[in-house]
Amino acid sequence: MPTAPAAFLRFLALLIFAALPVAVQAQSCDGALPPPGPDGRVAGHFPYGDASAQDIVPAPAGFGLKPYCKVHRAMLADLQRLLDAARADPAVGGELRGLSCHREVARQRNVFCRDRSVSAAERAISVAPAGYSEHATGYAIDFAVRPAGGCPDAEACMAASPAARWLIANARRFGFEMSFPAGNRQRVKWEPWHWRWVGTGPGEPGAMQARAIFAKARAQFPADPGIRDPLKVVVESQPPVPMVPVAAPPAPVRKKGRRR
Repeated sequence: MPTAPAAFLRFLALLIFAALPVAVQAQSCDGALPPPGPDGRVAGHFPYGDASAQDIVPAPAGFGLKPYCKVHRAMLADLQRLLDAARADPAVGGELRGLSCHREVARQRNVFCRDRSVSAAERAISVAPAGYSEHATGYAIDFAVRPAGGCPDAEACMAASPAARWLIANARRFGFEMSFPAGNRQRVKWEPWHWRWVGTGPGEPGAMQARAIFAKARAQFPADPGIRDPLKVVVESQPPVPMVPVAAPPAPVRKKGRRR
């Protein structure tokens, strides 16, 4: 007969298991999304919980298109450096702004459920269900360009703008990578405006935590442009070189001449 603690743990596990389909249905608004797959993904998106409230801080002044634009404190310095570099480069041809910054899970549900004219599965191609958005971590930003030059925000035409081309060429220098490149096997819409911060290197303050959160996504579906740490080969000692004995060449055979 199981002990009381074991029985409680079994009951708790069953309760959590039974609640999973209900949670996914609630996120999809109409119950049309499948349950999580073996790697935890729902409709192509990995699960991400809310960042700690103490880690979320206001974005640089004037960056957000909306006053409540906030980001994870670990990425704030790199974001400021990126914006400063973009302002100093005439090739940008405009200004990079924050269309969408940190979005907690509750607000993500409102975003996902906003347009019910299409199915939940179709919405998930371009908008992550609540609890499955990189924005909840505070490390993701949707960039916009001002002036927009006739291209609506969060549309692929942004990629043709000088500012987007500058991002593609330079964002890696500041620790940012494009989460959903064109033709990605994750089957998420190409989003040249959506960039996540993972730091310029694992030793940068806060980068290890960000990389741990995005570890599955980065391993299975690498970003492009993405941040690749250089491979370091360390030789601690030189192994002995094997000496292979070389056989002496055979002595030449003298031919005997005929006696005359």
